[in-house]
Amino acid sequence: MLFACGALAQPSLNGQIGYINMPSARVGEDGTLSLGYGYDKPYGILWTSTTILPWLEVSGRYVSISGVPGFADPQYGGGYGRYKDKAIDTKFRLWEESRWVPEVSLSFTDIQGTRLWKGTDLMATKQLLPGLETTVGYGSGRIQGMFGGLRYTPSFLPNWSLVAEYDANDYSKDPFSSQTFAAQRQKGPAVGIEYQWGWLGLQVARQRTHSSINAHIDIPLNVKEFVPKIQEPAYFSGGPDLPTRPTLAQWKDSSDHARQLATALSNQDFKNIRIGMQRDTLVMELSNSRISNVGRAVGRAVRTALYFAPLETREIKVVYTELEQPVATYSFYDLPTLNDYLLGKVNRERFLQTVNIKPGRDEEAQPLDSRTLAKALREGINVNLLTNNQEGDMVQVTSDDSEDNRFHLAPKMGVYFNDPSGAFHYDIMAEATYKRRLGKGLYLDSALSADLYNTITAVKQPSNSLLPHVRSDIADYKRVKSPKLNRLLVNQYLTLSPEVYARASAGIYEEMFRGAGGQILYYPGFNKNWAVDLAVDALQQRDVNGWFGKRDYQTVTAITSLHYQLPMGVTATVRAGRFLAKDDGVRFELSRRFRSGVEAGFWYTKTNGNDITSPGTPEKPYNDKGLFFSIPLNSLLTFDSRTIGSFSLSPWTRDVGQMVMTPGDLYDILSNPKRDIHAYDGLGNFAERADEQNLPQVTPPLPSYTPWPMIRLRLEDSGNQWLDMDSKAAGLGLATVAVATAAALDKSVDRSVKEHQQNKLVKNWGKLGKDLPIATAALSGLAFALGDDRLSNTGLIALESGAVAIAGSEMLKFAVNRARPGDDNAPWRSQPAGQSRWQSSFTSNHSAILFATVTPFAKEYDQPWLYGVAALGAAGRIASRDHWLSDVTAGGILGYAVGNWLWQSQRDNSRYQSNLVVTPKQVGVQLNVPIQ
Repeated sequence: MLFACGALAQPSLNGQIGYINMPSARVGEDGTLSLGYGYDKPYGILWTSTTILPWLEVSGRYVSISGVPGFADPQYGGGYGRYKDKAIDTKFRLWEESRWVPEVSLSFTDIQGTRLWKGTDLMATKQLLPGLETTVGYGSGRIQGMFGGLRYTPSFLPNWSLVAEYDANDYSKDPFSSQTFAAQRQKGPAVGIEYQWGWLGLQVARQRTHSSINAHIDIPLNVKEFVPKIQEPAYFSGGPDLPTRPTLAQWKDSSDHARQLATALSNQDFKNIRIGMQRDTLVMELSNSRISNVGRAVGRAVRTALYFAPLETREIKVVYTELEQPVATYSFYDLPTLNDYLLGKVNRERFLQTVNIKPGRDEEAQPLDSRTLAKALREGINVNLLTNNQEGDMVQVTSDDSEDNRFHLAPKMGVYFNDPSGAFHYDIMAEATYKRRLGKGLYLDSALSADLYNTITAVKQPSNSLLPHVRSDIADYKRVKSPKLNRLLVNQYLTLSPEVYARASAGIYEEMFRGAGGQILYYPGFNKNWAVDLAVDALQQRDVNGWFGKRDYQTVTAITSLHYQLPMGVTATVRAGRFLAKDDGVRFELSRRFRSGVEAGFWYTKTNGNDITSPGTPEKPYNDKGLFFSIPLNSLLTFDSRTIGSFSLSPWTRDVGQMVMTPGDLYDILSNPKRDIHAYDGLGNFAERADEQNLPQVTPPLPSYTPWPMIRLRLEDSGNQWLDMDSKAAGLGLATVAVATAAALDKSVDRSVKEHQQNKLVKNWGKLGKDLPIATAALSGLAFALGDDRLSNTGLIALESGAVAIAGSEMLKFAVNRARPGDDNAPWRSQPAGQSRWQSSFTSNHSAILFATVTPFAKEYDQPWLYGVAALGAAGRIASRDHWLSDVTAGGILGYAVGNWLWQSQRDNSRYQSNLVVTPKQVGVQLNVPIQ
């Protein structure tokens, strides 16, 4: 009984799973978000850690150092307090533990910013006995040399653990170590005790010179919900007086029957209700402001309709909408089977045979016009003071109606970190929002705020940005305490086709900008996992008073966004175009949506803004980056809710890479309902039957993705093709001759290029050579992500070829160590001592990538002209004098050889094809992997 349980994985003082100061190879359970605070003299550490993927843990920490002021000048940063630094750490699990093999992980600490705590650590962890694990590792950076740790969790005290470690941190190299207690700390052993109670954990440890403490909370994001829905209203069951169903003639003679159905739907939080009979089909257009799952909302609407529909009704169609724009049409052809399914008399498989789901509005369902009905439903608007509500506010005043007109008043709080005048500032205000429908898809959206109390008035430092102050003057706006109009906007939403949506907007967008613009979104139907949109806005900066005054700054932003949904609930977004400060560039976003609906992600923006002021430098301009989170309140409340709380954290508020706050982003509005409709059979918890709650369609299982069978098959095919290639020796001989011939011309070609360096055509040719490989790699990625089976497979082969060619080119660079062209014009001199061999001249990575990525397409589609494009781009590296002719020749041959080899081995996509199977009854993934 002594060893009857496994050791508990616990976070260390920096947030990574480990012991006291040392990490282990463990990563947290998939989808675990941990928040904690530790004190380890002289450091106070506020940290967070998330297991983003089963093999990836990302941690962030905010470290304060006792005894070191944040700013030397008390006039500038006297209120800031102790010195503080931010760090981001990552840990990758390389190998999962098995019976004989330990778990192996690689971690990189402090990967961005000041990098005061940077390091690289390799760890191996093994459970030796039940309840006893041990770790050995080697570190380079803050951790110097070998380290290790032990954790023992006895079976008779499963919530308690004993920990011990050998701390290999080199504290003498910590920042300001000579001024702090860190000077007294040395490498050596440490021991501690841990206690875990549910989500809460505590560690107390004794180190060589002092004691430390670490407290944390672990939140499992992959649970369906955190709070049971004990206050969820029941579905419609007819009430005390069951309505009498009319005949079709009675329905047409009197609008009272449609009004009764609309009233019953309105009482269940349905909005924009449109009802009509088209021959013997009852058509309902509606949305729901509270129910988070589209399938469940449609189920409640259909269940209600069965009590009111004319007796001759043979089919019910539900057009589910967002802001009156059709998202999908649900058609129910067999009403007796529908009724039996809702009553639990038939199973889901039988019911699915009578259902059809189409994107957008079914062409057979004509748009409905129910102005008279809508006018009647607007009668009677309730104003409530609530302490428990679907908006998540502790106190609020609300008013709404069935046309989605809404007034909302509640207190709000904004939090701001890390300003020199103080590490923490906040702003408490009262905010009133008013939304009103003005016409078909036409809405007024407004927000008015009044400051109640804030500490932002202490912020005195002006922005030091050399770019237009599109965000860095935010403190000037926040210091104004008088009431402000933060939003006054008219949005017109349109549906151009079942898969194309549009928005036109004009007015006050946000606190800092007003203007006019629009967006168009292409969101393909079933079996597509991507969407693309274009947003263009003409903007004028507002003044700080918050009404109708303005600043002189004007701009036009134009940003194209590609959204791609990957396995494991991961979404990748790439935005490219012109940003707020008139800088052009690209913003990358990667996020994961967990089973609870919580979404966490990060962004990184690269533009030509060239922000060289602190924290940027002339050598390393600042690029905008940060983390963002969205939390659906339905996972925290005792009833369902569609409200989502969102916030973001950025190291600095700078002007580079900024975007205007969108007045109604179409992808954000449509992505969640589209995700519901595309998942499994698209019905979700349609019937709310107790016997179906364990079905994957109702309660999706924990996400998993195992690409290894497909990868292994591609590797096997590539290996077999390599062995079967009889022309390897002849090809190598021809390549050697070609490179030797080019080498003989190196000096004369470089001399000719040098004489024309100032020629505009030559300069542009050099730029083409630098940028074209990026373009071909990006186009290969788009072909893989968005193309049909043939194009997608070719794009994947091109990406693989590029990666293999780069690896081969880098090995040649390291081996040859050739210097790049210079003033002495000596082709085969080695690089000077101290320069990285990985940056040597032979071979050209750009040339290798170009030929590696174009060759699969040239072969597959018989387009030899693509080699000319690659040669033109590769020659640009000679024109810019970044490479010799022989470098480019060798790189091109390497790229062609790799691309041709992998194309020949993997061109038969049917051997490892992954299909998204879509029928009226199911949506799923089918992997076709032949067994040999």
